[in-house]
Amino acid sequence: MASGRTFKRCSCRDTETGRRLETKCPKLRRADGQWNPRHGSWSYQLELPPTLDGKRRNPLRRGGFTSQTVAEDDLSKAQELLAISNDRRLKNKITDFVLDTVKKMGELPDADTVRNKVRTGQQLNRNILLGDWLDIWLEGKKKITETTKNRYASDVRLYLKPHLGHIPVAELRVADISEMFDAIEEYNDLIRETRSSNDPTLRAKVKWRRVVNPPTLRNIRATLRHALTIAMKQERLIDFNPAAIVELPPATRPKPLVWTDERVRAWQTAHRQHLTAVRERANGKRINVIEAYIGTPRPSPVMVWTPEQTSRFLQRATRHRLYPLFRLIALRGLRRGEACGIQTTSVDLKNGTIAVCWQITQLGWNPHHGKPKSDAGDRIIDLDEETIKILRAHRAKQNRERLAAGLGESEFFFTDENGDPLHPARVTDQFQWLAYEIGLPPIRLHDLRHGAASLMLAAGVDIKIVQHTLGHVTSAFTRDTYTSVYPKIARDAAEDTAALIAPGTTAEGSRSGRAPAAGRQ
Repeated sequence: MASGRTFKRCSCRDTETGRRLETKCPKLRRADGQWNPRHGSWSYQLELPPTLDGKRRNPLRRGGFTSQTVAEDDLSKAQELLAISNDRRLKNKITDFVLDTVKKMGELPDADTVRNKVRTGQQLNRNILLGDWLDIWLEGKKKITETTKNRYASDVRLYLKPHLGHIPVAELRVADISEMFDAIEEYNDLIRETRSSNDPTLRAKVKWRRVVNPPTLRNIRATLRHALTIAMKQERLIDFNPAAIVELPPATRPKPLVWTDERVRAWQTAHRQHLTAVRERANGKRINVIEAYIGTPRPSPVMVWTPEQTSRFLQRATRHRLYPLFRLIALRGLRRGEACGIQTTSVDLKNGTIAVCWQITQLGWNPHHGKPKSDAGDRIIDLDEETIKILRAHRAKQNRERLAAGLGESEFFFTDENGDPLHPARVTDQFQWLAYEIGLPPIRLHDLRHGAASLMLAAGVDIKIVQHTLGHVTSAFTRDTYTSVYPKIARDAAEDTAALIAPGTTAEGSRSGRAPAAGRQ
């Protein structure tokens, strides 16, 4: 293994000569000989193998680390990279690639990625984006009919490049492809919802827009799968085709299902089997546990947590920066983009309301700012007292952070640690990690919105109020979409209904003495 060492230094200068003291500064250590954590930073130096013509290379030096442990970890990563191959020519290429990456990116390349490229014979400095690869692949399709090539080109132009073109081929995940199909299905819902409106002006907005039907979705997947097969078998850009195992939405729009105890147990069994298969396919390499978690088949693409499961999630999320945002989605049914796009001036905590009038959505990787997806989406929602307290505490915390960082008032109520607007994909990633850590069965972040609708309907909230809260154009769409009923609520309703005709039932209540619940249907 290449030899290396860590050391601590600073930028202080000698008062007489003006030279930097570097590692000799007396302030680096305390009076007792221990390192002074308030002065200087850690660095390391790593000896590099000579070039092919025998010339000695300058050592790799990296600094600015906050602790010796962090510096040692980075040193270990560099040593791991140099130890990937003992072949002299390949080791030289790896060394050149490491130095080039550090120079351009300011960080070491990922060891697993380099190891995979070495194993599959790829060029180390080649990290082609999917959009570029799709163009290359299309250009090479010379022996197919014009009709087939036009269909491939249409799938690439309308769906694959806008949603996935920014992702390097080697980093494309099953989850990325699934999110593309989720986005297409969400846009389908917008078209269906708008067409059901009685307002001709709204219907005119989607007059020429077509719902992407199941056969077209399968064509899109087939196009991507074929392009990635060529990337895998001929160009050796990847060693696994994620499009080959991605699941598609069913032919009919799925109804939300509740994660009952029976469904959770069945899913847990399926997840253990899926995880075993993923690990076998990885052949000893590290796996993405979140991708395996969300990639395990579910009873329905749209699953809803029970109130108890939602409560467990929110209790765990109280320690997370985005807890107030997750609570709004879980209780008030905001869309992800609407929650990310809440503007500071739209939050009226005195009167307990939020004006939903802006959103941050995502096209491919790039965030897109704009108004809600429909006129009905531009609405005012009411807040409960507990949520008001939580949002007030969140606002005070962010104000303290901005003052400490010397930042001004933010346009958005929810921001990241740097005060910048939230990226929708980052919010989804955090949500999935939290759900996984708690041990809950997986749902999409958008399914928290379905859960909010189910909670409101189970609580006896009028359908028109639910429609307004969710931002739907019509109550018919709300009623048709959110039909999931929590098992306990359904059993109670069945008991109350049967009690009305049970022998011995009196006007005061059932034989058990329990009065039927008012307002249940």
